[in-house]
Amino acid sequence: MDTTGAYGGGKAGGAFDPQAFIQRPPVIVRAVCWLFSVIVMGCISAKGWYVDKTDNKEYCVYNKDTNACNYGVGISVIAFIASIGFIAGEYLFEQMSSVKTRKHYVLADMGFSAFWAFLYFVGFCYLSNAWGKTVKPPLGTANNMQGAIAFCFFSIFAWVACAFFAFQRFRLGAEAAFAPAYEVEAAGSPGAFPAYPGAPDPQPAYSEPPFSQPHNTGTGNIDYTAPTY
Repeated sequence: MDTTGAYGGGKAGGAFDPQAFIQRPPVIVRAVCWLFSVIVMGCISAKGWYVDKTDNKEYCVYNKDTNACNYGVGISVIAFIASIGFIAGEYLFEQMSSVKTRKHYVLADMGFSAFWAFLYFVGFCYLSNAWGKTVKPPLGTANNMQGAIAFCFFSIFAWVACAFFAFQRFRLGAEAAFAPAYEVEAAGSPGAFPAYPGAPDPQPAYSEPPFSQPHNTGTGNIDYTAPTY
């Protein structure tokens, strides 16, 4: 039985299988994105700030660049919320009966995932550059700062994977959009579908011409009678 619906999702209104849901590659990758965002956010929030005793002001460990810490935490917070939202969207995707609604969701998923992969790439470059310029980081902060940089790098590939899965869904939907035209064309061709049981045999392509003379099967000639006027 075919259970595939539009854009690679299941048929709307079908039974929900929790085990099959958590084993889907898009759901697994979304969970990985969520985990990486928590790690980056936690590393910077826990050890990314320190108070300079000379002026009693709070600075970011990344070369005292406040924007670096804010950027890392900002994209991670949004990624955290978005990952939860897209996991919920994966569940609701099966309940979407409208093909247009599924298309909009797939396009939003693909666009957001590709854009966030780019933002994590920028964050990785930004934090790496700021960390390279840090002369003397406070004690006990190096592991957290380097960990945030590393998981920013890992997050790039996780969000690219999300965009790839969304692109695959979009291709499935685009190919299915042309299927009815081909089916109609095939239906118009002779012999495209078998006859239903009990239907009469189709007529031959060519029939005997009307008023055809019978073939002479005997050995003699056929008698000819002249018409009477």
